[in-house]
Amino acid sequence: MNSPVSTAKLRNRLPAQVRRWVVLYLVCIFLVFTILNADLFSAVAIPKPVKHTPKTNAFLTKTLRSSAAGRGKGWAGSNRRALTGRGQGRSTAEFPKKIWQTWKVDPLSFDQRDALTAKSWITKNPDFRYEVLTDANDMTWVEEAYGPAGLDRPDIVEFYRAVNATIVKADLLRYLIMYAEGGVYADIDVEDLRPVRRFIPERYRHSLDSVDMVIGVEIDQPQFRDHPILGRKSESFCQWTFMCKPGLPVMLRLVESIMAWLEDLATQQGVPVSAVELDFDAVISGTGPSAFTAALLDEMNRRVSSGSGHGEVEGPITWESHFHDLDESTLVAGVLVLDVEAFAAGQGHSDSGNHNARGALVKHHYHASNWPSRHPRFRHPVFGEVERCNWDPECVRRWDEDVAAFRELTPEEQERKVQEALEAQQALLQQQQQQQQQQQQQQPLQQKQQVLAEPVAGAPETDLRKDAQAIPPAGP
Repeated sequence: MNSPVSTAKLRNRLPAQVRRWVVLYLVCIFLVFTILNADLFSAVAIPKPVKHTPKTNAFLTKTLRSSAAGRGKGWAGSNRRALTGRGQGRSTAEFPKKIWQTWKVDPLSFDQRDALTAKSWITKNPDFRYEVLTDANDMTWVEEAYGPAGLDRPDIVEFYRAVNATIVKADLLRYLIMYAEGGVYADIDVEDLRPVRRFIPERYRHSLDSVDMVIGVEIDQPQFRDHPILGRKSESFCQWTFMCKPGLPVMLRLVESIMAWLEDLATQQGVPVSAVELDFDAVISGTGPSAFTAALLDEMNRRVSSGSGHGEVEGPITWESHFHDLDESTLVAGVLVLDVEAFAAGQGHSDSGNHNARGALVKHHYHASNWPSRHPRFRHPVFGEVERCNWDPECVRRWDEDVAAFRELTPEEQERKVQEALEAQQALLQQQQQQQQQQQQQQPLQQKQQVLAEPVAGAPETDLRKDAQAIPPAGP
């Protein structure tokens, strides 16, 4: 047995030895562990810090300015591959997957018919973004896209702010959107019948670099080219639906030509741009389909003459030589032109076919096209509007002959004809009012008969109307 003295000495010695070697011991263990597990540490990836930069439109501003300066080099200038939208850069081999519409209110406030047409675009194209600019936010968008942080075009911003005519602003806005953003534009009363991918026929899908824009024929009636009223709108492309890549100089040139035209008109009328008065034909030729068509034909010829039209056609490009009686799509100087059935089926003219055809891509319902009430067509006091003929040659011929004969009458005879026409219109209006009153009076009787005709629950099936007639009238 050990003595208590030797045990105490051992306890006093051990802590001193541990303190002397513990640090060296731990270091050795750590080195051995590290050497044996070196492959484990090398397999772990160390994440690199991500540098976040604030969003800016400076890139777009630079590319679009270069595009506008280099118009002779192509539709989107030398930077067309780098430009696809505000603040975003990627290849423009494909069209931006975005659908644009403009209307008075936002989608949450759409009435049923507008909601249904709008839904058709979302349903048919679930992989597309969708945006509606409204009367409440359109100015904000223009200021952002064309202000100092965007394309830096204060003249466009102020001009858009000054315009009061709703239809002129609507036309301007679609062109501004397509220049800055690209994608698909469609009026609010246009229903999508086919997915947007069908807008480009299969034979062109392998060469999207050569397609900058997709449009369709609306009116193809060149025989009326010299008509005093119909002539300016007898050959036109559709602009209630079309598709663009962003940065096409033709869109900017179209906007600038509208600005110059309206400012000249304001000078002629001695009023500011906000007070310019426009009739139907002025709108069509100044900002609408006729202006759109003229700008595109000019751009096609510009590209062909400069040698930048991909060499697929030779100039000059005219309506009759390239687009009259178009029975299949054609690519002309970067513009893919679809036949009339694609975007303008069911019009009853221009061989437009119907919406059940396989080639019909959209359906225009026209319920939002009430702007002519504020910008009226020419209406003869006796023979009315020639547009009511809907491009029927025989109807137009009779209208022209009647108007010409009216001019040969004496002022007294003309006044008598006008009075007779007014009386005839009043008589027709009275007849229509009487018919409406009769229909309103017959509605309660028809509803009563319908109630009598409905079988009573649990009663035997009998002809209640016959039973009612069999009841003798009450005596005096």
